[in-house]
Amino acid sequence: MATYELEFYEDERGDRPVLRWTCEELTFTQRYELGQAMRGQLQEKGVGVCATDYGKQLGKGLFEFRLRRSVEEVGERILLRVFCHAYGNKVVLLLGGYDKGADPSARRQDDEIALARHRLANWKRRRT
Repeated sequence: MATYELEFYEDERGDRPVLRWTCEELTFTQRYELGQAMRGQLQEKGVGVCATDYGKQLGKGLFEFRLRRSVEEVGERILLRVFCHAYGNKVVLLLGGYDKGADPSARRQDDEIALARHRLANWKRRRT
């Protein structure tokens, strides 16, 4: 049974970037594996995934959920990142995500983290 609720960040226009990314950019296999990992790890442990290979603290209220998997049946290697913020009564806010396997550069990682931090600041501003 899931302990944490997952919530998609939504901007002022109603766009949910993580939901859009998963639906429009990921393959069926990536989407399936990410969903399974989020249910089995992120929803169970929340920010506690940072004590496992599935997570890493990034500081200032941000952490990343990491998925690394080889799916032999379809010959697909999966390397995905989802940037998150835990708050309230066990809620994990999904702020951003990208396919690190498609672009493993440090610059891309830094850009995605900066974007997630911007979204988190925007979300906090709108909550007050």
